[in-house]
Amino acid sequence: MKLVTKIGIGAAFSLTTLMSAAHADEFKLWNGQRIACSSGRAAGKLDTRVCRSYTYLFNVKTSEYFRCQMTLSLTRDNKEVINVQVDGGCAKKPRVFETDSKYEFDATETEPANTNSFFGNGGYSLWVADTTQQKLRGCITISSGLGSDISKCLDMNFQ
Repeated sequence: MKLVTKIGIGAAFSLTTLMSAAHADEFKLWNGQRIACSSGRAAGKLDTRVCRSYTYLFNVKTSEYFRCQMTLSLTRDNKEVINVQVDGGCAKKPRVFETDSKYEFDATETEPANTNSFFGNGGYSLWVADTTQQKLRGCITISSGLGSDISKCLDMNFQ
């Protein structure tokens, strides 16, 4: 009986490991991460530097994705670092395609304080291709300036 229990536990562990390995292959990290930094001097000769970086994590099976951002802020005077803060997280975005398949993607983003960012901190574009057929969708998301983002996607025609 103990042998049967051990075999059952071993099989369950192996199956769980295989399932999590297969699940891990569904997510791909965008390989075009960006970083933008700014600095400023405040009264009293304090120097503040802020750096922001972002990336995308994409589910290649469902076409859902996450936009991830990290911010580091450093404040110092002439002699020492006074404060260091870090913040960030990932926001889940909707599927680009309604059905599961095999997808590839690419993304790009405008940096803050860019002439392309009319109403806020810029926008981003995402291109997603269904690799099982000739299907490509482009999506652009920009800030409306009213507290919400506007996102539209377009299927590409092949001529």
